[in-house]
Amino acid sequence: MKLKSLFAALCISVGFASSALAVPTTYTNIGTQNPILYTFVATSAGDVMAYFAGSTAGYTNTLSLLVNGVDTGIFGLNNHTSNYGDLLNFGAVNAGDNLVFRLNVLNNGDTWYSQKSSNSDGVNHVYSNSYGGDAFVPAGVYVAFEDLRNGGDFNYNDENFVFTNVSNVSNDVPLPATPLLLGLGMGILALVAKRRKQV
Repeated sequence: MKLKSLFAALCISVGFASSALAVPTTYTNIGTQNPILYTFVATSAGDVMAYFAGSTAGYTNTLSLLVNGVDTGIFGLNNHTSNYGDLLNFGAVNAGDNLVFRLNVLNNGDTWYSQKSSNSDGVNHVYSNSYGGDAFVPAGVYVAFEDLRNGGDFNYNDENFVFTNVSNVSNDVPLPATPLLLGLGMGILALVAKRRKQV
């Protein structure tokens, strides 16, 4: 009976961890520039899709994309008219193509790139991580922009997107909770097996 209880507790813990992976982790060090730089590439041949995932910006912004340094000419997902889950298809890319996302600030003409070196103020305007998906937005790469010059409040929550057929080279690593829970589960099973042998 104790073995069943331990196994049930382990399953519940892993289940909670898995459901937590489905929610994008927002930037937590608000007020400080994100030190992580990202490189985005196309995962495979096919379309790059952008899904609107929210906005807290007062400014009006749209999203566009450069593929291998060339503007696609496609823009959209206005943060004041888009709904959560709205889709913008940036068209076909090839596996390994370099992707740079651009936030166009319509109020003052500023443009901010997911590539820090392209930004006129020298500031990192994006935060990114993996997203597990939900009923409206599929699993993909979450990218959140800061739309103010010099980073503003550095909350990285001014306009947020999830991209599919995109890999975040700097951030595609397992979350720490997953290996920890797996190790904990294996340790519990080993302990139970050892006790069974002693009995």
